[in-house]
Amino acid sequence: MLDLSGNTVLVTGASSGIGAAISRKLAKAGAQVILHYGTDKSGVGALAAEIGAKHMVQCNLSKPRQIKAMIADLAAENCMPDMLVNNAGVQTVAGVLDANKQIWRDINKVNLEAVYGLCKYMAKALIAQKRTGSIVNIASIEGLDPVEGHAHYAASKAALLMYTRASALELGPHNIRVNAVAPGLISRPGIENDWPDGVKRWQDRAPLGRLGTGEDVANGVLFLLSPAAMWVSGHTLAIDGGMGAQNRW
Repeated sequence: MLDLSGNTVLVTGASSGIGAAISRKLAKAGAQVILHYGTDKSGVGALAAEIGAKHMVQCNLSKPRQIKAMIADLAAENCMPDMLVNNAGVQTVAGVLDANKQIWRDINKVNLEAVYGLCKYMAKALIAQKRTGSIVNIASIEGLDPVEGHAHYAASKAALLMYTRASALELGPHNIRVNAVAPGLISRPGIENDWPDGVKRWQDRAPLGRLGTGEDVANGVLFLLSPAAMWVSGHTLAIDGGMGAQNRW
């Protein structure tokens, strides 16, 4: 039920971190993985060699025309994916009173507008080819619960969660499923030194007592893309070690 043999998946922001973990997991499940990158060609090249990916695509996701051209090129080259993981994202820190219009615009260009463009152009291509499809958007638990200094980021992820539900509603009749995962705090090299108080607070409060890993997120993505989730659409899967179960009073 978790076999993706015969499927082709486009993973955005695949060169490192969660994107790389997702790409490894999906390749292991049998999918042909198309690796997207913005600037890190060497990182995505190393990953491609590791997992046997045949296609790497470069695209500035803040440019709608480049997104449209990328999907058109994939369709023209007969390697049009039937699955999409919108993993690429931006996270910056700025308080409500300090953030300016440019900060707001920059984060929404990638976290929201790029997802809109990718979903739209891929869905149109699949419908034209009379193919089914599945999309997973990588959101965040901050789309459900805010954190100080992240109002602009939390707003972009909250909008992404609603866009996931709305697009699932409209694309369902075309047999295209759309879901999201909302990760909690994910471990990365150096995070304990960069944010020791935040890591400690998380570990103290999370019912499962640890930070998440890229593989934890990848497992959820695999499930939502797979035949095991064939009747799941418009759903947000929180991958947060139980943090969402905490009381708020």
